[in-house]
Amino acid sequence: LYEYIHQGDPEKHGLPTVKYLAEKVHLSPNYLSDLLKKETGLSAQEHIHQIIIEEAKSLLKQSDRSVSEVSDALGFEYPQYFGRLFKRMTGFTPGHYRNNN
Repeated sequence: LYEYIHQGDPEKHGLPTVKYLAEKVHLSPNYLSDLLKKETGLSAQEHIHQIIIEEAKSLLKQSDRSVSEVSDALGFEYPQYFGRLFKRMTGFTPGHYRNNN
């Protein structure tokens, strides 16, 4: 997942999917998600969201890219979806997070 993000793949191919990650580790998507849920309490999709939002926080703090540019760089098709996910996971809008951190 980190490799996918840092190679710029989200911007080219969109958000990583559970299917993509499962293929990379040679497991079925359901088995990967069940395994992660059992070991960590989070599903594969929740892991993807968590890692993407951590990367978003870093980009918002360390760059002067607009929120829309950060959204694009992380593979979100719609900046509104990025904003809703970010707020759901952090309690802040991306802009508010940037201004207060």
